[in-house]
Amino acid sequence: MTPRDPAPHTPGAPHQDAREDARRNARPHRTDAVLAAGTVLWRRSRHDGGLEVALVHRPRYDDWSLPKGKLKRGEEFDAAARRETLEETGAHCVLGAALPTSRYLVEGRPKEVRYWAAEAVGGVFEPSDEVDRMTWLAPSAARHRLTHDRDRPLIDALLLVLA
Repeated sequence: MTPRDPAPHTPGAPHQDAREDARRNARPHRTDAVLAAGTVLWRRSRHDGGLEVALVHRPRYDDWSLPKGKLKRGEEFDAAARRETLEETGAHCVLGAALPTSRYLVEGRPKEVRYWAAEAVGGVFEPSDEVDRMTWLAPSAARHRLTHDRDRPLIDALLLVLA
């Protein structure tokens, strides 16, 4: 076997994808971190077939962000990503590739947000106290509209996995 060959699969052992899914959903060792999950929600434009990314406006922070939110007790990261996306955008989604995890401080406390590429497969946005607006934008426009610099590389990561 050369270094480029994939490792052989042992019958009865989980495939690499299953191990990676389990690792991604595992709780981190730090118990003081705020744990959250989200998506870079995408769809194809009904007008020209181009890629569009969903951004949400949160009036509490007056920012444009990607759909995300804290995990509920006992909830897995991927389930939280789907739930938060539905709650904030009204969109049902199918999770795709894992995207980079974002780590930053909120009021001095570490926060970890795990993201996935997610294709929108239906649903209707309804404003709420948490999210009052949602928009679909081309990736370059979405990068510019995002309030936080830490979110911009996630748009680039989406483009790489969809290429």
